[in-house]
Amino acid sequence: MSEASRTGQGLSIAVVGATGLVGETMLEILAQRKFPAAAIHALASARSLGRTVEYGHRTLAVDDLADFDFSQVDIALFSAGGSVAREYAPQAAGAGCIVIDNSSCFRYQDDIPLIVPEINGALLDNIPAGQGAIIANPNCSTIQMVLALQGIQSLVGIDRINVATYQSVSGAGRSKLESMARQTASRISLKPLDNEQPGELIAFNVQPQIDELQENGYSREEMKMLWETRKIFADEQIMVNATCVRVPVFFGHAMAVHIETRQPIELEQAARQIEQTAGVRFTRADVDWPTPVTHAAGKDEVFVARLRKDLSHPNGINLWVVADNIRKGAALNAVQIAEQLLERGKCIAKPATSVGTAA
Repeated sequence: MSEASRTGQGLSIAVVGATGLVGETMLEILAQRKFPAAAIHALASARSLGRTVEYGHRTLAVDDLADFDFSQVDIALFSAGGSVAREYAPQAAGAGCIVIDNSSCFRYQDDIPLIVPEINGALLDNIPAGQGAIIANPNCSTIQMVLALQGIQSLVGIDRINVATYQSVSGAGRSKLESMARQTASRISLKPLDNEQPGELIAFNVQPQIDELQENGYSREEMKMLWETRKIFADEQIMVNATCVRVPVFFGHAMAVHIETRQPIELEQAARQIEQTAGVRFTRADVDWPTPVTHAAGKDEVFVARLRKDLSHPNGINLWVVADNIRKGAALNAVQIAEQLLERGKCIAKPATSVGTAA
C-alpha cells in the first residue's frame, strides 16, 4: 500500500458518468470494498445537475464535469462514453490525475495499457508514481473470456478462439433496459409495440449485431474481442473469430467458447488451470450450470462450466463462460486497477477533507 493509504489520509476519487449504470456500480463497489478514499466526486453532464447518487450510506450531489478541476483528484474512473473520454481524460491526466477509462477510446493505443489485473496487472509498474496517466479498461465480453482462458493460454498457448456471445441488454445502457421492460410488458399483454424500430425489438427476441458493422462484415463489438485479446495476452498471433448477439436478459453476459490450443492439453489439466485462476469459479457439476440469472448477476466472479473436448479438432476444447457485465465486465475491473495502483505505490494523495458533497 502507498504511504497515503497506510496513514489513513486516503485518496481523492472522481467517478465520471456517475449517473449511469456502470458509474453507479463503481460507487457501490468502491464503498463495498472500502477503498481508502477521503473524497469522492460524482461527475456527469450539466443535465444531471440536481441529481444525487448513492455511495455506501451517503448520498452525493452530482457535479458538472465541464466545470470540474481534476488537479484535486488522484484517480478518475471514467464511464461516460468515448466522446467524453476523448475530451476530458487527457485534461485529467494533464492535471496529474490517473484516469481509468471504460470506453474504447484509448484501448488500442500502444502507449496506453489495457488491463485485466489478474492477467497483466504488472504493466501498472510502468505508470510513473504521482503523475497523470491514462489506463484503459477492456470490453466486458473480452474481460470474462480472457480470464476464463488465461490459465490455458499460459500453459500451452491458444492458437484460435471461436466465440459466440449472448450479451445482456444492460450492456447497451439504462435506456435499453427500460425499453426491454416496456416491450416485455406490451408483448405479455398482447398490446402493440408503439414507436419501436425493427432493430430495437429485443423482448422475446435476439439481435445478431452489436455496435457498428465494419468493412469486413464483422461488428465493432466482434473486432474488439480480437484486438483486445491480442493486446491483453501480448500475443499478436492468436486468432479470434467472434459472433456477438444481444439477448433479452437484464444483467449478465454468457458465451460459448471454442479454442484450439498450440500444444495438446488433457481436459483435467485445463480444468485445474481454470480453477487456479483468480476471479474465476469453475463448475464441474452437471446439475447447476451457471447462467446470467442464477449465478452471474450481482456477483464478481467469472463462472466457467461445460468444459469438454471438441469432437472436430484434436487440440480443441469447448467451455461456457458467464459473468456480470456491469460488475467484473466494467466497474469492478476498474476499481481493481485502482487498488493495484495503490498496492504498487503509484498514487500520491492530494489534500482531501471530505467525501463528496452531501445532498
